Amino acid sequence: MATFFQEDEITGKAYDARIMRRLLTYVRPYTWLASLAMVLLILVSLIDLVGPALTYYGIDHFIVPKVQDLNGSQRSLGLLAVASVYLFVLILGFTLRYLHVLFLSIVGQRMMFDMRSQMFEHFQRLSLSYFDHNPVGRLMTRLTNDVDSLNEMFTSGAISILGDVLTLIGVTIALLIINWQLALVTFIVIPPLLWITSYFRVAMRDNFRAIRVRLARINAYIAENITGMNIVQLFNREQRNYEQFDLLNR
Repeated sequence: MATFFQEDEITGKAYDARIMRRLLTYVRPYTWLASLAMVLLILVSLIDLVGPALTYYGIDHFIVPKVQDLNGSQRSLGLLAVASVYLFVLILGFTLRYLHVLFLSIVGQRMMFDMRSQMFEHFQRLSLSYFDHNPVGRLMTRLTNDVDSLNEMFTSGAISILGDVLTLIGVTIALLIINWQLALVTFIVIPPLLWITSYFRVAMRDNFRAIRVRLARINAYIAENITGMNIVQLFNREQRNYEQFDLLNR
């Protein structure tokens, strides 16, 4: 039985272009679905800008006191028209966002299937000495948790960041068009936000790596103990193994 204290070392850079290119090969069989999801993402980002624009239009044309040439009925009809368009935009945005998430989830699940199938096939070709030096629980972590993390990075991480960037670009352009002086004032907060984001990004990455090491270690210990439970009971090690697991799980 492999030792439970074998460390799961994490090496390499935070971003490796070679690894990213290799990961993108799993997207290639589903290029059309991924492309459709990207088009929907662009449309959703544009629609997110329509709501504030409609609010701006409704306030400036039908609510502000300086509008003296409209009576109450005209204002009400104008606001009703703006509200109707706003409702249509909300429904359209919800539909497109639903389709975007659906297509992206399909791509992510198929990528996970291909990746796990390839990993399982690779495990079957490895020598017995490899399994002597790597606990089963650690390999299970590779096959399940790590693949789930990659899927989450693809479906909820990189794509969401791209959508946020598109929305941010649209908001920036709108601010500059409406009032470039006030827009420049709002941009003052960008450098501190970038610094804070960078700080927390590094901290979160380090914590995620630490959690990943601990999780792999715990999974390895559990799997090795369950696999060798007959030996554990034969040598009456239940209490001692429980204490070791309790220490490992803290």
